[in-house]
Amino acid sequence: MGSPISVDLPHKLGAAEARRRIQNGIGGLDRHLPAGARAEHHWSGERMNLKVVALGQEVSATIDVEETYVRVQVQLPPFLSFFGSTIEGLLRRHGTELLEDRSGGRRSG
Repeated sequence: MGSPISVDLPHKLGAAEARRRIQNGIGGLDRHLPAGARAEHHWSGERMNLKVVALGQEVSATIDVEETYVRVQVQLPPFLSFFGSTIEGLLRRHGTELLEDRSGGRRSG
């Protein structure tokens, strides 16, 4: 196994709202996978464990939801490690979009 990709995504949503958005957004993952691929996930507290199997390769990830950030760690098999920087960029871009606060107001707390 190569080294894991680790991305911290800051947010101002609070842990509960960030978790809700991740849970709602995980359903859209299938649209980005090749035919025949499968994704499985389960929550353990504020951690989501995710496994994607596609084209004979398995990618595992953990998503830890904190009050002010979400940490995504992805473990790529050696065969896919060449795509590490591309995957990291996609995680940063799409993760930030998912967690963007579109309320337009300030959160008190």
